[in-house]
Amino acid sequence: MATTSPSSKLACPAFVDPARVEWKLSGYGVAHGSALREIDPWLRAQDYRRMVSARMQALDSRELRSHLPAGEYLLSRKYDGEFTVLIYRDGEAASVNPGGTVRIGLPWLNEAARRLRERGVKNALIAGELVYLASGHSPAAPRERVHDVSRAARQPSGPEDLDRLHFVAFDLLEIDGAAPPSRYADGIARLQTWFAQGERIHTIQTVVVKTAEEIDPHFARLVTQEGSEGLVLRSDSAGRFKIKPRHSIDAVVIGFSEAGQSGDASRKGMLHDLLLALLRPDGSLHILGHVGTGFSDEERRSLLSDLKDRVVDSEYREPADSHVAYQMVRPEWVVEISCLDFISQTTRGASIDRMTLNWDAARGCYTPLRRLPLVAMLSPVFVRRRDDKRLDGQDLRLSQVTDLVEVAKTDVNARQLTLPKSTLLRREVYTKTLKGQTLVRKLLLWQTNKQDSGDFPAFVLHLTDFSPTRKTPLEREVRVSSSREQIDLLWTELYEQNIVKGWNRVS
Repeated sequence: MATTSPSSKLACPAFVDPARVEWKLSGYGVAHGSALREIDPWLRAQDYRRMVSARMQALDSRELRSHLPAGEYLLSRKYDGEFTVLIYRDGEAASVNPGGTVRIGLPWLNEAARRLRERGVKNALIAGELVYLASGHSPAAPRERVHDVSRAARQPSGPEDLDRLHFVAFDLLEIDGAAPPSRYADGIARLQTWFAQGERIHTIQTVVVKTAEEIDPHFARLVTQEGSEGLVLRSDSAGRFKIKPRHSIDAVVIGFSEAGQSGDASRKGMLHDLLLALLRPDGSLHILGHVGTGFSDEERRSLLSDLKDRVVDSEYREPADSHVAYQMVRPEWVVEISCLDFISQTTRGASIDRMTLNWDAARGCYTPLRRLPLVAMLSPVFVRRRDDKRLDGQDLRLSQVTDLVEVAKTDVNARQLTLPKSTLLRREVYTKTLKGQTLVRKLLLWQTNKQDSGDFPAFVLHLTDFSPTRKTPLEREVRVSSSREQIDLLWTELYEQNIVKGWNRVS
């Protein structure tokens, strides 16, 4: 049975703690994954995403004939949305993503609960994509964008925003406590019977293909003509693949590493890879990543020779694959690279943070500012030098990436960002006298209020243990957590282990 929030009287599924729901609009609320009375669905969402990321190989459409294993595949469109798991329990529905955002009360969730109840389903976990359809009630509408999903889900402008959030189911994880059918196609067939002709909940449309020649027309229609993000191929025997177009971007070279530093003498005197950056609106350089393929041997020799003449100082060190730091160079060279994809989140839903740097031309030195979210590049390839481009906000703009994937905090000024102060939650001090010496143990618990920065945990627990009779008089122990419930349990654990008979609390 659904419960209600004492203050708002808004319906909440029984498997979500209503006291921890933040109500947004029209019965729509959000909560953290720890608000689930059983967090298994949240863990399943993380595990599924991690499994799919590990098993799904990305291919350029031009690589199909040479890299795609022979087999029979189910082909479907790749949606630009937010990976989400639908939780259905005893007639009620909610959703959770790998980052731990729980959503309740959305129109598509209400529709999903009704349809599953009508078909006699008691419990289910269903993986899918949360998408925003700007026009019409059809997944064939003009291309959806994940930016719109985040905006509407975070700050809906009205009921119509919520109404445009749709769910496209693509995998059945659990049904009435049992594992899904062993054949992927059988799971899709079951989802299609549940959600056929859905208004806001749908099942991916699939077609059977066996060769690259059969895939080509689908890529031409869905991706080239209609602008979809890509295609997905699924086979129980041959594996899973995402087929995407390559994206070209321009980036500035800020560092390099030399080949042959890991023992391969034959590559000595050649470039190993380039460290690249984009320009943020505030003028800081945001490290994008590195590119190490696409060079000829002659390019590797000539580029390395030229780059060595441009080495500058840096107060920041970025480690290269060879376990040595990149040598930093003046931000003068612009290169074009192509990438198959950009990933903006880890498999657990956390942002991928990269260092931002200040370039001081007068001193000829880089200084670190702070880490901010950006992306990981998938299959980057060097294309060419761009002598016609310079270090300016147009040629090296961050939006080359953010137009393709959602990245948080792109409007933040990395030079001026100030973090909120921490809040002390608990402090207890205990003493004990032993052989005329005073021993001290102190427990501190604080909330950082900086967890959104990506550099800090939400809660920190610190134990200080001072004993003048020990070889090391002062010892410390630190525990961190993103959950208040968990950090309170850790407090109890440390207390019971360290505050035993003979210790007296100091007021």
